[in-house]
Amino acid sequence: MKLVAGLGNPGAEYADTRHNIGFMVVSQLAEICGIALKKKGHQAFYGTGRVAGEEATLLLPQTYMNLSGASVASAVKALAVSPENLIVIHDDIDQPYGALRIRIGGGHGGHNGIRHICQALGYADFIRVKIGVGRPHPGGDVARYVLTGFAAAERKTLGSLIDEAVRAVETVVARGPQLAMNEFNRREIGP
Repeated sequence: MKLVAGLGNPGAEYADTRHNIGFMVVSQLAEICGIALKKKGHQAFYGTGRVAGEEATLLLPQTYMNLSGASVASAVKALAVSPENLIVIHDDIDQPYGALRIRIGGGHGGHNGIRHICQALGYADFIRVKIGVGRPHPGGDVARYVLTGFAAAERKTLGSLIDEAVRAVETVVARGPQLAMNEFNRREIGP
């Protein structure tokens, strides 16, 4: 069983913000795979089905970003998911808008959702699909920045970026993270 968790914040006011790109990718993946994200449990909405031929549960934590670990750890425990079968999709301010990076393990890089997941699980060696959302201008407030919407130029390519991230997740599931890294870690879809 693969567990694919997209990080974000619940509520309409956050729906189209940079911080919610993980939600956007998992929602698109669910639509493509015909998986309804209507079940409630693990402090999340989730659904189970097949992704790239493999059994998978798709998870949208409803705990708010900074407490994502409570939801992810609950699902990991209930589904007996091992670290190599956990894929977390999240925004990354250290990458320019449109950059995709797949990584196994590592630190949290200042991302509070990843920090909380690592704390709740007691390990960090799960797979991350990081989507570049850019940085605020020097001296800008990072917390405020990630809760803003995408710029007009970015919105023109946002659909393509989400589609590319979905393909990256499907490749991780079907062929493993190493091959997915080789294929996607050099790609960027800019505004």
